[in-house]
Amino acid sequence: MYKIISRRDLAPNITEMKVHAPRVAESARPGQFVIVRVDEHGERIPLTICDYDPEEGSVTIVTQTVGISSHKINDLQEGDSFLDFAGPLGMPSDLLEIPTEQLRKMNILFVAGGVGTAPVYPQAKWLHEQGVTADVIIGARTKDLFTYVDEMKKVARVHLATDDGSAGFHGMVTGLMKHLIEDEGRRFDHCVIIGPMIMMKFAAMTTKEYEIPTMVSLNALMVDGTGMCGACRVTVGGETKFTCVEGPEFDGHKVDFDEAMRRQNMYRNNEKTNPETHKCHCHA
Repeated sequence: MYKIISRRDLAPNITEMKVHAPRVAESARPGQFVIVRVDEHGERIPLTICDYDPEEGSVTIVTQTVGISSHKINDLQEGDSFLDFAGPLGMPSDLLEIPTEQLRKMNILFVAGGVGTAPVYPQAKWLHEQGVTADVIIGARTKDLFTYVDEMKKVARVHLATDDGSAGFHGMVTGLMKHLIEDEGRRFDHCVIIGPMIMMKFAAMTTKEYEIPTMVSLNALMVDGTGMCGACRVTVGGETKFTCVEGPEFDGHKVDFDEAMRRQNMYRNNEKTNPETHKCHCHA
């Protein structure tokens, strides 16, 4: 059993939990995920690791309530436990493969939307520990939906964007990206984008316009976390990849986003018509 050390609500229907899982915390790297199961009747749910502390033996996850399984997770309280908490799984961020001295010469941009801010955090935090201060754009429909802003400001330069103009730049993240590059003359050598599929598609189109190498996280496609169910299939550069085992991060300029969104919508429709076979695809 894996005990919940702390729990807090970040925004409406978005919950953060710190879970005691020493072996996972010891091996975790930015970009990886875990598989959780609430009880013996629960479904296997993949969730991106949002933070980890080997000394405390804790791993932090963030879950958005969108259906039956995520509702069961977010109903858990401090002191409750998960039956299973397996990981770390998936490939770490490609940033970890870049030599430190080279990283320190790079200007790195993160673009986060919705609950995508949480999985961006461990990457920005890791860079900060290497002596690299990245820029992070956080986008939301309105300021009340922001998460991890205060935490992010401690490890990166944060730029906010809201659709309704209630905080920061008035407009979408793509507009803020263009503002930083064109109006402020900023230059970026690498970009990581995590958030809703449609946002990642257009943000990646923007970085392609400026010839900025870009990685995107397709964690929202994952179901069983092993690749065996096939739901996480995605076409990258004309080749079929399995998000669970070969990702979750891929070259954003090579991902077939339209195919990925069709697959995502197919499962979303199944959830609406058959809630007993619900699969949670909208996790952090």
